[in-house]
Amino acid sequence: MKKIFTAAIFFILLLTGCGKKSDKEVRVYNFGEYIDPQILKDFEKETGIHVVYDTYEITEDLYVKIKKGSLNVDVIVPSDYMIERLRKENMLEKIDFSNVPNIKNIDERLHKAPYDPTGEYSVPYFWGTMGICYNKKKIQDKMDSWDVLWNEKYKGNILMLDSSRDSIGIALKKSGYSMNSRNPEELEKAKELLVSQKPLVHSYLLDGMVDAMTGNESDIAVMYSGYAYAAMRENADLEYVIPKEGSQIWEDSIAIIKGAKNKENAEKFINYMLDAEVAAKNASFVGAPTPNLEARKLLPEAERNSKVLYPDLDKVPPLEALKDPEDIISTYDSIWSQLEIGRASCRERV
Repeated sequence: MKKIFTAAIFFILLLTGCGKKSDKEVRVYNFGEYIDPQILKDFEKETGIHVVYDTYEITEDLYVKIKKGSLNVDVIVPSDYMIERLRKENMLEKIDFSNVPNIKNIDERLHKAPYDPTGEYSVPYFWGTMGICYNKKKIQDKMDSWDVLWNEKYKGNILMLDSSRDSIGIALKKSGYSMNSRNPEELEKAKELLVSQKPLVHSYLLDGMVDAMTGNESDIAVMYSGYAYAAMRENADLEYVIPKEGSQIWEDSIAIIKGAKNKENAEKFINYMLDAEVAAKNASFVGAPTPNLEARKLLPEAERNSKVLYPDLDKVPPLEALKDPEDIISTYDSIWSQLEIGRASCRERV
């Protein structure tokens, strides 16, 4: 998960205190810079519960620490596919929703998602889509298909995500397959497409995508909706589209780690984060779409009415969530290494 608007990390460290101990605490482990720091202070003031806050960079780091039993935390914020893996491996606690009445604020369509179909183990934190951001003044062609990313006309003018799962998923979708395909022949075709595309690509990026597009370094980029919205705010010539073949819907969720020492405090923390005013403040700070329907009503008009951040899910092309890739990681890594892009990792996003 990469965030759009960041705060200096030392502010986060100040919130955790230096060696501060408390019998009444909750330990939160989150992606770096993925919360408004003031919210942690406000929670402490309102509840008297001290927040011990720490961060990680990628979801796989979180998984390794949980697997090793070396993580002394209560609340975690994994990506959708990691929730699926942790749930299947019995690494999460069921949430007692009698302690989380603010769950009523969450869009039911986003709560009971494929990675947690009963909604017992997680609560959506942020969500979004993946699509194409382009400069509408410079690109005259109709931008409604993944095919444009293979158009020779735009050689050297295309930005792709430096992410095996996302880029392979796009190649699969372009071919009419599921982004979660395990079919060897379909994955081989996706690999061939990416190999043929590579000479057309200007760069493979995660960080720097917004700057590249607002600075007119390229005219076409694969982007997550939150990034696209941020770029469009800075450059009015930019537009965002979800290709007609379909794309990805992603979610990051709050969950409680198995054996959490402060489970009740963790549920109080989750409930606080689902308060409409708190969630709205957090969404504006981070710059990502909130799944909290009541919070959305409190957002600035331009933000809450943005079709980029909040598309009509009943009217957009088909969206699918990425499933846990653990069984085919070696295949993805092999494909990515053959492209010699430099990084063979699952994606981070906004």
